[in-house]
Amino acid sequence: MGLTAAKTLAMVHDKPFLGVHHLEGHIYASYLCHPELQPPFLCLLVSGGHTSLIHVRGCGRYELVGQTRDDAAGEAFDKVARMMKLGYPGGPVIDKLARAGDPKAFVLPEGKVGLPGGGFHRYDSSFSGLKTAVLRLVQRLEAQGEVPVADVAASFQAAVAKALTKRSIAAAQDLGLGTIVIGGGVAANSGLRETLTNTAQPLGIKVLLPTLAFCTDNAAMIACAASEHFDRGHRSGLDLAAQSRLGIDRVMELYAPTLPG
Repeated sequence: MGLTAAKTLAMVHDKPFLGVHHLEGHIYASYLCHPELQPPFLCLLVSGGHTSLIHVRGCGRYELVGQTRDDAAGEAFDKVARMMKLGYPGGPVIDKLARAGDPKAFVLPEGKVGLPGGGFHRYDSSFSGLKTAVLRLVQRLEAQGEVPVADVAASFQAAVAKALTKRSIAAAQDLGLGTIVIGGGVAANSGLRETLTNTAQPLGIKVLLPTLAFCTDNAAMIACAASEHFDRGHRSGLDLAAQSRLGIDRVMELYAPTLPG
């Protein structure tokens, strides 16, 4: 419906029509808060549906270097919150409870992704094992009579933040990038923001954080990405269809190849 409405407005008012990749919008949320930001840089994009490490080379030029092999980080937060009957969405309530808990109360698995030849993937992540470990922990604690919800929340959040930070730092160092930005709903998580910033700073890596209002889906980030493409002469055809699984590395397929820029 949104796509049809946009096309209609473009035709009625004789205005340019531009399709915008949703994940590119999350990358551009950082430009809204840090207009001095210049590529190349690494973007850690974490939300309910995505957990990706993206090498940002420029407008429309992206390389996916790491991703989750199962649950996205935000999805894991929601499922763990459901286990503890905390409601939906799980991210905000777990973040709030974690501030009053002990992140070292319970040891939870990192969720490594094995390689066929041995060893582990440096950038890909997995959260299904962590989710299962929390489920078993909660069941065991319930059997004992009481679940220290704040401690479980803090331990789970710390495990997610540690895993994402470890992979982000590894990718930035391997690619020779001095800046990491975060995008997506989980970018609002205080544990992730603190862990990534504190780990990166001694290594000389700058971490740029969007304001909380620009972490979740918003129109401003989409407009920001569209503005950059517009300035470069990129336009979409009115035959553009909605594509729910278009990879971030295929952004330029949204724009007519015959136009400059």
